[in-house]
Amino acid sequence: MTRRTHADVSRRTYLKLTGGTAAVGATGLAGCLGESGGNMTITPGTAPGFPPFEMREDGELVGFDVDLLEAVVAETDYELGEWATFDFDGLIPALTQNEEIDVIAAALTIEPGREETIDFSDPYWEANQAVLVREGGDFQPSGWADFEGTRVGAQSGTTGAGEVESNLVNEGIISEDNSSTYDSYVLAVEDLTNGNIDAVVVDTPVADTFTASRDVTVAFVEQTGEQYGFGIRQNESELQSALNSGLQTVQDDGTFGELRDTWFGQE
Repeated sequence: MTRRTHADVSRRTYLKLTGGTAAVGATGLAGCLGESGGNMTITPGTAPGFPPFEMREDGELVGFDVDLLEAVVAETDYELGEWATFDFDGLIPALTQNEEIDVIAAALTIEPGREETIDFSDPYWEANQAVLVREGGDFQPSGWADFEGTRVGAQSGTTGAGEVESNLVNEGIISEDNSSTYDSYVLAVEDLTNGNIDAVVVDTPVADTFTASRDVTVAFVEQTGEQYGFGIRQNESELQSALNSGLQTVQDDGTFGELRDTWFGQE
């Protein structure tokens, strides 16, 4: 799978054609659920460093999740405020404790532990976990049992970090000291290519992006059957319904497919 570059389809041009009005790229604390021109403004939050879902290009916040949420909200009676960015494991606290944001768009896996704290939109993506290693390197595992004595990385708070913990640390295959977490997968993969760690566990679509741009390869895939959804505070049924309706619209009218092809390319 080959990802088209951001220049292939201008996001600003796309949003102009489809009526999107969201402001993108600013990091900060905006007022949540405020009135704007008669419509309710919602503040989105994400965690750059998870390409191609969310990252920075030339200082601008871009990615599939960014474009998708903008397209979805454009189909609702809500308006999208300026984006706020956090480390991944700071997103849910920003949503629930500090109420700095109203919706999370960050390849967030729908899972029971998170559902105890937040609600989700309908799912919009499916993924598994891939094990990245250096291309042409000596370490080419075929399963978790091959990891004895290795150093493994993942992004803090992600499913990948959970897979390392459950399959390697808890099983005694590697020590806690040999399990490293990072603020973003970009940093983890840099450590991998520099030889500081031996493998990175990351969601499959993100792994594909790294294999296309770095000297890394997928050793094997763990079938986790994850689904991504937009995260919102509990008991906000009107916002949840609006996001679900907007998501269905962009899936039905072809917008979702266009965005998918822009960011992930066509098979």
